[in-house]
Amino acid sequence: MPLFSVAKRTLPFLDAFALGTVRYAIGVALLIALLVAVEGRQALRFDGRLWAASGVGMLGITGFNLFIWIGLMFTRPEHASIILALQTPLTALAVWLVRGQRPAAFTLGCVVVAIGGVLLVVTRGEPARALAELIAGGELLGDALILLGGVSWVAYTLCAPAFREWSPLRFTVLTCIPGAVGLLIANVVAVATGIAAVPGVGQIASVGWQIIYLSVGTVVLGVLGFNAAVKRLGPLNTMLMLNLVPIGVFAIEAALGRSFAAVEIGGAALVIAALAANNLYLRGASTRH
Repeated sequence: MPLFSVAKRTLPFLDAFALGTVRYAIGVALLIALLVAVEGRQALRFDGRLWAASGVGMLGITGFNLFIWIGLMFTRPEHASIILALQTPLTALAVWLVRGQRPAAFTLGCVVVAIGGVLLVVTRGEPARALAELIAGGELLGDALILLGGVSWVAYTLCAPAFREWSPLRFTVLTCIPGAVGLLIANVVAVATGIAAVPGVGQIASVGWQIIYLSVGTVVLGVLGFNAAVKRLGPLNTMLMLNLVPIGVFAIEAALGRSFAAVEIGGAALVIAALAANNLYLRGASTRH
C-alpha cells in the first residue's frame, strides 16, 4: 500500500491540513454520488443518528487524518506503516477493555513482541536519543502522533457495528461527511492562526495524480472496502488483513533508494512475525471451534 510513501512526498507541496481537506472534499463528493446512484437520495438521511455519526466520523476520519499527516511531516513512511500495524493488537486490547473479551495468552504474547518490534524501529535501538528527539519535536514526536492516528482508526472501526442497520456504503458516506467537515474546520483554524496557508491552484495541480490516488484509491475504494470488510468479517479479522502493509511500504521505500539500519529491519521483522503468528493462531482457533 503506497499511501504513506505517496503522502510523504505530497506534503512538501500541500501541508497536512490542506492534504486532508482536499483529499476528503474529492473523496466525499464521489462517495455521495455513488450512494445516491446505488441506494437513492433517501440514504443520505441520518434518521436521527446525526450526532452519533458525526462523533464517529470526526473521531475516525478527522482524527486519523490530522494525526497521520501531521505526524508524517516529522517521521518516515516505513515508521508510520510499522506503528499502524499495531492497530491489530490495539483492537484486540480494545475489545477486551470495552466488551470484556479477553485475548488468549498467545495473542497477548504476540502483542508484547509486536510492541517491542515497533520500539526497536522507532528508536533504532537508541531509546535515549529517541527521547531527546521527542522532547525536541523530532522524528519520535511524529511517531507518537502516528500512534494517536492509529488509535483514532481503531475507535472508528469498533464503532461500526453500532450502525449495522446501515449498509457499508451508507456508513462510509454518513461518517465521512462530518469527518470532512471536521478537517475543513481544522484547516480554517490553522490558516487563521498562521499555522497553515491556503494552497494555490498551481500547488494542487502540481501533485494532481497524488491527489487522485489519495482521494479515489484510499478514500473511495480504501475506506469503503475497509468498512465492507468490517461488516462481513468483524473488526479484528479486518485489521488482520492490514498486516502486509509494512512489507509493501518497506519495499517501496527500498526501491526509491531508502537504506535501513539493521535494527529497523529486525524490528519490522519482529512486528510482522508476531502479527502473522497471531493471525495463524486465531484462524486455527476458529477452525477448531
